[in-house]
Amino acid sequence: MSKRTQIASCILGALALGNASIVSADQLRDLQNEEAKIHKAAAQSQEKINNLFEQSQELLAEYRNVIDSTESLKVYNDYLANLVADQQRGIDSLQRQIDSIDETKQNIVPLMFKMINSLEEFIKLDIPINIEERTARVQRLRDVMSNSSVTVAERFRLVLEAYQTENEYGSKIETYAGTIEDSGQEISVDFFMLGRTALLALSKDQKHAWAWDNDARSYQKLGDKYLNSIIQAVRMAQGLVPEDLIKLPIKAADKL
Repeated sequence: MSKRTQIASCILGALALGNASIVSADQLRDLQNEEAKIHKAAAQSQEKINNLFEQSQELLAEYRNVIDSTESLKVYNDYLANLVADQQRGIDSLQRQIDSIDETKQNIVPLMFKMINSLEEFIKLDIPINIEERTARVQRLRDVMSNSSVTVAERFRLVLEAYQTENEYGSKIETYAGTIEDSGQEISVDFFMLGRTALLALSKDQKHAWAWDNDARSYQKLGDKYLNSIIQAVRMAQGLVPEDLIKLPIKAADKL
């Protein structure tokens, strides 16, 4: 090979090497750009994954809250259902009572009339303790029964109250002023009652005394031997002297 030919070959070889270097640098840049894109895409994908994970965690927490709220609402709804059921039972009971009011009135009104009649008959047969007051009370009850402005409940209360008052007479010890008839004369006296055991009368001048005889339905005049005792009994009932043992004319109970 001639020297000129060798020089030409060297020049061609250098050009080939230079072109090879240029091609490799371009490819390297392309590779770097692709790698950068891949990294960027990967970062974007990871960011999306992170966002989706956070959203899933939020949804999970929200789901758990909904479950907890649902359980609480179920318990509360059961509680309200029990309250409503209990209220309904109360309403049903009240309605039954309301429905029975007319029937109750129909039964209780005749009963009250019977009670008043029985009370009036009892007073007539009983010893005449506060007889004017007691007969007036019975009359008031009869007036109330015909008064439309008084409720049935109030009428019944008054009847029971009258019975209670009659019951209290059996344990009272008291004195009160009044009059009796003796030998056709009306005499002012002080009565002394020892429950329903004895009813005695003392004249205002304290010279005469009488005892009620329920069998004879009249006052029987007493002898002087009881006069001082009855005077003392009246004074004790009036609170003028201390209570003490005294001898009174009390009729013995009949033997059975």
